[in-house]
Amino acid sequence: MRSHEAGALHAEGYGGPPLYLPYPQDVMALLPQLWPESVRRDDEGRLTVAGLDVVTLAHEVGTPAYVIDEDDFRARARAFRDDFAKPFDAVTGGADVYYAGKAFLCTAVAKWVAEEGLSLDVCSGGELAVARRAGFPAERVGFHGNNKSLDEIRAALDYGVGRIVLDSFTEIQRVADVATELGVVAPVMLRVTVGVEAHTHEFIATGHEDQKFGFSLSGGQAFEAARDVLERDSLDLRGLHSHIGSQIFDTGGFEMSARRLIGLHARIADELGHHSPEIDLGGGFGMAYTSQHTPLSPGELGEQLADIVGRELKVVGDGDLRQVPRVSIEPGRAIVGPSTFTLYEVGTIKQVDLGDGHTRAYVSVDGGMSDNVRPALYEADYSCTLADRSSEAEPMLARVVGKHCESGDIVVLDEWLPADLAPGDLIAVPGTGAYCRALSSQYNHTPRPPVVAVRDGEARVIVRRETIDDLLALDVAES
Repeated sequence: MRSHEAGALHAEGYGGPPLYLPYPQDVMALLPQLWPESVRRDDEGRLTVAGLDVVTLAHEVGTPAYVIDEDDFRARARAFRDDFAKPFDAVTGGADVYYAGKAFLCTAVAKWVAEEGLSLDVCSGGELAVARRAGFPAERVGFHGNNKSLDEIRAALDYGVGRIVLDSFTEIQRVADVATELGVVAPVMLRVTVGVEAHTHEFIATGHEDQKFGFSLSGGQAFEAARDVLERDSLDLRGLHSHIGSQIFDTGGFEMSARRLIGLHARIADELGHHSPEIDLGGGFGMAYTSQHTPLSPGELGEQLADIVGRELKVVGDGDLRQVPRVSIEPGRAIVGPSTFTLYEVGTIKQVDLGDGHTRAYVSVDGGMSDNVRPALYEADYSCTLADRSSEAEPMLARVVGKHCESGDIVVLDEWLPADLAPGDLIAVPGTGAYCRALSSQYNHTPRPPVVAVRDGEARVIVRRETIDDLLALDVAES
């Protein structure tokens, strides 16, 4: 670990690229695992998506812009619906897949999710409103959140959502009261903190004890929460839910998580006489942002998790499919993340002497932390490529940075780009579908980019670009 009073980026010896980023033989080569399925280079070296080149796209919609390959998104959704779920058929009678609205949600995407047969996980009144606007089947909507307001709970029950995930005893009381007020029975699940530490960034690890989500297994809290729910006529306990983190690349953590969740399910059945029809193992499966990431396929994930669940069900003696809880999972970023890239225009370029024979080009683009805050928030790594032309220039070590007044406004920390890169060139950053538009801001009063869906060589805007008028519309001017 490097140490320097001004931060790790200033430490001695930091000048070279990271180990996962060797000097490239071809700086224009694309790593297929980082890009949507349809992305190619044409004869002029221009990046194309679903047959449409990005130069034409930039002319039509401007930059920066989030570009989503609709067919790629749909194919990834189907892969989880089919390839992931199939191994569970003989174990739990199947598996349900919940798309993470928090990763990215708009009306068009909600409709795609519904059409591909997935369920939808929302965690705010705003995300619920998008689902309703899209006409998403209410019974396939799950409502998360550790501090749902009374109005949000009313909206969810009025819509008829399939499940509300409870995080605290306060929420048990709150949902029960609203359900009584409306004269309905609320379908609920208990989020259980299973005490499993996911190997991921601490801010996206959610299965350990010391955090805001869920009922702890320790001290019997989760069991007592189940007892509390079962004693209330206005609540219907549909099952148990856990989530150990995000950007997870192996199923090892799920083994202990499933064991503890299924063990609690069995205890509730034995001692309280209630067989919940569902358990949710969470998900948060990883995706490739750079060459250092090697995610499992949906089919591999399904086979490994189904094997884990099957073994744990045998331990508790739950072999009758009429009693076995159905499994649901939440792939998180793994569907929308790889389906999208962000297109930027290069502005200024400057070379910095790092010492020890190292130099780095600082490449400034017309976006930054307002459209992708993840590098600043999570130290997330990204890749990028020259997108509007071919180049035979030597590779140069570059850092792609944004236009905002923050030294931490970094889009891509380290990347090899052609040495003839120039202002006005386009560069594309893959893997920006999840938690980029969703976490975007208007920092420095910067309008947010549009989201553009491309299919069969045609582009359509599914979320329009913000304008200065949009920014000023919320500003109540003094007379």
